[in-house]
Amino acid sequence: MPAYEPVLLARINKPNSGKLEGYRADGGYATVERALKEKQPIDVITQVKDAGLRGRGGAGFPCGLKWTFLPKDHPGPIYLCVNADESEPCTYNNRILMEKDPHQVLEGIMLACYAIRSQKAFYYVRYEYGDSFRSLQAAIDELYAAKLLGKNILGSGFDLDIVLHRGAGAYICGEETGLIESLEGKRAWPRIKPPFPAIEGAFRKPTIVNNVETLACVTQIMKRGIDWFKSLGVPPDPKNPRDAGSYGPKLYTLAGHVEKPVCVELPMGVTLRDLVEKHGGGVWKGRKAKAVNPGGLSMGFVDVNAPLKGEDGKTEYDIPLDFNGPGRVGCLGLGTAAVTVVDDQTSMIDVLHNVCQFFSHESCGQCTPCREGTGWMLKITDRLRRGLGRKEDLDILIDVGDRIGIMPGTTICGLSDGAGWPVKTAIRKFRAEFEAAIKSGTKSKYAKSLALAGSH
Repeated sequence: MPAYEPVLLARINKPNSGKLEGYRADGGYATVERALKEKQPIDVITQVKDAGLRGRGGAGFPCGLKWTFLPKDHPGPIYLCVNADESEPCTYNNRILMEKDPHQVLEGIMLACYAIRSQKAFYYVRYEYGDSFRSLQAAIDELYAAKLLGKNILGSGFDLDIVLHRGAGAYICGEETGLIESLEGKRAWPRIKPPFPAIEGAFRKPTIVNNVETLACVTQIMKRGIDWFKSLGVPPDPKNPRDAGSYGPKLYTLAGHVEKPVCVELPMGVTLRDLVEKHGGGVWKGRKAKAVNPGGLSMGFVDVNAPLKGEDGKTEYDIPLDFNGPGRVGCLGLGTAAVTVVDDQTSMIDVLHNVCQFFSHESCGQCTPCREGTGWMLKITDRLRRGLGRKEDLDILIDVGDRIGIMPGTTICGLSDGAGWPVKTAIRKFRAEFEAAIKSGTKSKYAKSLALAGSH
């Protein structure tokens, strides 16, 4: 089988890959020019919908279908919000596109705006991404100078402005309504839904929120066609009527205890084992993998040594990284496809404490179960790593993890689901390790002393 040739990352190693001149020399903006001249907005929506593109930001919702939720014949304005608040730990898929090939994403924004009849796009960039912000601003300036943005683009009568907005460094802004609240200058508290953003979003107008990688895929679908996109990835599972398939290329990022942290583009459905062993050079320092997080911390953990149900000779390490694969082993989903490896010499108690610390810090505090639950999970895991844990702590943590979240119906957004999933999967899959540490009273080398400063 021939090696896969990257499409989304095809240009990132070219000299001046972020410049308009180089992008146009490679055929850039020819696709949007053809769409403006030859296609109606509904044609673009139909092509993206029929390609089966699912959002790359985490939820995997069908992109073209989301576009159809806008009110029919709305007088406007209609907005597009580009979610570049890439704050899921160990995720850097979007950063590479924004820094190295910003025009590919900007062309996708233009195509999406034309499809949904939007004349203004807000590009919401994570505050910590300084290089991305500067690269995007330079690319947008180039487009205005070339009259590819603004009024009457390419003589088509289509007007579009793109506003670059820098966030303030909060994880909650990755949730689409939290992002919208922040964009409006308010505290980023997610909104109760319905109404969904497609009905009432930014500035109370119909709004579509799409992820950076999703919009890069829009560019390639409109350039290469439906058949090309659906030739990659995994078709729907005939046994699962809710499966919409996992088509197209995907950017996977590797981090944690691997020899080579990397962002690699592959067709959807590569196995976790192949990604780590072939593309990441294996686990570092000659060690073995113990646990793997398949798509950002909020997706939970895979036990690489646990047998895979229904697959003789395979373990959870062999799951496919498509929209269905992680769910087969109790994970929340594919998420951002940011894979984080934990080696066999690392304590899962330390890992879980680190996870709980992150989610407790990033909870916006609007919903009581999330505000209090994440805080108490942190306190309990802190007690565990001090060697002061009790056996019943494990059941309490699982109970809290099961009860908080939008899926049990206790919170407004899914941050608490993401906080609970790594807790309950870690304890259920590595319970023996937790119980042994509790029994022995093992204290983590990372735990700080509880003694007051200056006391003896």
